[in-house]
Amino acid sequence: MNLINRPRRLRTTPTLRSMMRETRMSPSSLIYPLFAIEGENIKKEIPSLPGQYHWSPDRICEAIAECIEAGVEKVILFGLPAHKDEIGSGAWAEDGIVQQAIRAIKAKYPDFYVITDVCMCEYTSHGHCGILCDHYVDNDKTLECLAKIALSHAQAGADMVAPSDMMDGRVGAIRDLLDANGFINVPVMAYSAKYASAFYGPFRDAAGSAPSFGDRKSYQMDPHNSREAMLECELDIQEGADIIMVKPALSYLDIIAKAKERFDLPLAAYSVSGEYAMIKAAAAADLVDEYRIMCESALSIYRAGADILITYYAKELAQAMKKGDIG
Repeated sequence: MNLINRPRRLRTTPTLRSMMRETRMSPSSLIYPLFAIEGENIKKEIPSLPGQYHWSPDRICEAIAECIEAGVEKVILFGLPAHKDEIGSGAWAEDGIVQQAIRAIKAKYPDFYVITDVCMCEYTSHGHCGILCDHYVDNDKTLECLAKIALSHAQAGADMVAPSDMMDGRVGAIRDLLDANGFINVPVMAYSAKYASAFYGPFRDAAGSAPSFGDRKSYQMDPHNSREAMLECELDIQEGADIIMVKPALSYLDIIAKAKERFDLPLAAYSVSGEYAMIKAAAAADLVDEYRIMCESALSIYRAGADILITYYAKELAQAMKKGDIG
């Protein structure tokens, strides 16, 4: 008699399927993106990101309360300033919008974990991620500004900073200035492999950060390249990054997998605005089951190797994990 291997035996009941899962996820691994905007009494839905909002500092704790209720313990903050200039000086102002939001959150929820995006595109009048020399972003002139931004966030109470600009050497510049000012325990989560992607469209609308000319292909990564991503991760690690990141997530699962295999640092993935907006649009057209697609998409990112997931679905995914539908 031929012996038939029967893997299906371990799929016959929900209990067995849950016990045999190879990929485990926890709400503690989720980070929720949050947009702070200058003004008062503002909670305004972002048209390009249904279900996401701009929050003024006086109301931003409402968003934190929602996160806590859902089981999400961390946010990453982005800021929309009232005024912009050529050098993005509002990004490191003591009363800048992110700095205001940090203080508001920490005043009410001192133990809630606040990460800040460190970049200049929301603050520059031209929309690029650094200091311009003619129409070229000057890498080394930008480093000083990025370090000042990170320091100002830490001084306002940020628990972690996350540089997203893709300038060479920015992790080292930030680490040096933080350490020199006593913030040795503030970690750096580097956007290490950040690709020049079409998936960022809704975010640029939400953050008011679209470049006024050209594009960001001279500093963000070419989507054709994977070995270069490993180099970028390695350089950030050498400069002192505590966490590395791949962005976007779904079209770059191979990059996540390669980074997970090669590096020992915690690995984050950012499921970006375009990924979220596509699911929302397809669900609104009654083409897909939003809940199942949300869960399956997140699962694929974790299965590829991500330890941390930044996602606009963080609150819903935390509930799915708690119910045992995933995780």
